[in-house]
Amino acid sequence: MTRRLSRRMVLAGAAVLLLALLPMGAQLAGMPYAVNVATRFLIYGLVAVSLDLVLGYGAMVSFGHAMFFGAGGYIAAIAAHHALEGLPLLGWQGSLQALLVWPLALLLCGVLGAVVGALALRTRGVQFIMITLAFGQMVYFILMSLQVYGGDDGLLMSQRNVLPFIDLEDPRIFYYLCLIILVAWTAVCALITSSRFGMVLQALRQSERRVVNLGAAPTPYRLLAFVWSAIGTGLAGILWANYAGLVTPDMAAWTKSGEFMAMVILGGVGTLLGPIGGAAVFLGLEQLLTSWTEHWMLVMGPILVLIALLGRRGLFGRWLGRRHGN
Repeated sequence: MTRRLSRRMVLAGAAVLLLALLPMGAQLAGMPYAVNVATRFLIYGLVAVSLDLVLGYGAMVSFGHAMFFGAGGYIAAIAAHHALEGLPLLGWQGSLQALLVWPLALLLCGVLGAVVGALALRTRGVQFIMITLAFGQMVYFILMSLQVYGGDDGLLMSQRNVLPFIDLEDPRIFYYLCLIILVAWTAVCALITSSRFGMVLQALRQSERRVVNLGAAPTPYRLLAFVWSAIGTGLAGILWANYAGLVTPDMAAWTKSGEFMAMVILGGVGTLLGPIGGAAVFLGLEQLLTSWTEHWMLVMGPILVLIALLGRRGLFGRWLGRRHGN
């Protein structure tokens, strides 16, 4: 266990160092666009870590997690829209202040996660998957119907949120903000999984009956993990809205949830760090294949299937050392 932990720490430290030096290297190499590409990777890495908390440690297969990604992004964009246009929303003029909008968006994502989780956790297996999928599609169609916010065309966010003493309009500063948030969130999730709460959550994955016999109620543990995962995914949605300057209903589509799950499985379920690598590989393959053919998904699909068949632990699970069964 100590060797595995030290290996994780070394790999994590090396990855953070490389990511911290990336903007400088991109500038020296004359490739400033690499910072934007890496920012996208960091945002998706945040989603992958959040989803791995419920998928890898809680064995909850959520096929609607993109709803939180879309909800976080839309709340930030809608608040900015009303602030810039001067149009009141239920008496509120909107805001660009990140210290106001971001906590509000995360609170609403947490409430949405609590509602979805409380209903979905009444079931197990395929039924749980279908309920999360149904809620995800419900949010997707709600966003599609918001014609005042662009409907299926989405909503532009022409100005990023404002943080005191920090210029988020600067791509390099925004990149470092995303990096800091990803590192902090991953560290918190690692503390959660190694705590008593995390041990119970993993025990529930292995044998729910045994945990109940020991006196622990399964639902509160699973629900708290689901809500925390929803908040992390919503935070990624907020960052995406600021990064892309555009939110669309596709952010909440079931296909986006499938992409998130593919990243987690690709990197290594139940490792936290592995899904971050999985997000990088997935996005890298997407970039490479789209430059080659417009039918890139026909190539991506078989690649993902081969990786899933040949490496049950994903690309990085063996080196990161999963602490539960295969």
